[in-house]
Amino acid sequence: MIDTCINIVEVFRTVHGSVSQCDKTNSYILEFGDITNSFRATDFIDFTKRVNSIDLVKMILSSSSVTDVAVLMPPYAERCFVLTLTDTLNLKELLSGAKFNLHLNSIICECLRPHLYSI
Repeated sequence: MIDTCINIVEVFRTVHGSVSQCDKTNSYILEFGDITNSFRATDFIDFTKRVNSIDLVKMILSSSSVTDVAVLMPPYAERCFVLTLTDTLNLKELLSGAKFNLHLNSIICECLRPHLYSI
């Protein structure tokens, strides 16, 4: 899906990765670490929910080595994310920033829409 995108617009970037949007394919492209995944809009929302449901307190307080990492398999992906506590925090920051920018863009477009029709 990434190969078919001609015009990719960056939604949000941190030092750890970026989220971009392709209007042609209606997809989101997540670059995090050495992994690049393309998501349909509904799958991106689902993946974001899964990341946000990771219990950071449990990861911090647990003495078990099993809970030191979170493993997520994005929908329709060939690779999985193996996230340490730091990775999880960085990915949550990236996805939260992308969500904020997408929501802000939606609000701005909604506010400008009546002005476009009154001309």
